Amino acid sequence: MADGWLKRTLKAAIVRLNVPVLADHVRTGGTACPIQWTHLFFQKLLGVNRQAYWPVHFTSVVHGARRVRIGVGSAPGASPNCYIQGTNGIEIGDYTLVAPGVGLVSANHSVHDLSVRETSDPIRIGRYCWIGMNAVVLPGVVLGDHTTVAAGAVVSRSFPDGYCVLGGVPARVLRTIDPKDVVERRNEHEYLGFHRLNGKTRDDVFAKLRIERV
Repeated sequence: MADGWLKRTLKAAIVRLNVPVLADHVRTGGTACPIQWTHLFFQKLLGVNRQAYWPVHFTSVVHGARRVRIGVGSAPGASPNCYIQGTNGIEIGDYTLVAPGVGLVSANHSVHDLSVRETSDPIRIGRYCWIGMNAVVLPGVVLGDHTTVAAGAVVSRSFPDGYCVLGGVPARVLRTIDPKDVVERRNEHEYLGFHRLNGKTRDDVFAKLRIERV
């Protein structure tokens, strides 16, 4: 009981005093994309996925981070064993979850010359989506808000209307979701990756970080 009170008091003091690094860790604790000590150690100190401006697990791989525009409360690759390839651009909406083992592949190799990656439209994933474990989203795919992709699915075409559950290889609509039934929760402290918004917009943060438009 006393230990719980002490921890709560200490966390509140860290947030109130805005202690560097510690405050970010405390504010994001309990959210879907917390800033954990392992992220800071591997990314900031050891340089694993250093180019990513959001928390990434050390077993995940991010290529072309400057072509990836994440949403508030979203961190693709924060779960283990993900592959995030932003060659042609990836846009992800707010509060979209990406499970372990997911591949977001924005460029394929040319079948005529494997050293060449083909150009395509960016991958665009909406708000409050959920990309399930070991699912793969391929180049040019657009997924509307509140799209759930089932584990192991391969999404090779767009579902821009959203509000659906996709599954299978290739993915197809398994069922639709009534917009009246969805809940859109927001975090008390909103972060864009490692960066607290604190009144700023996504575009403000992207401009500061020199993240490209896709």
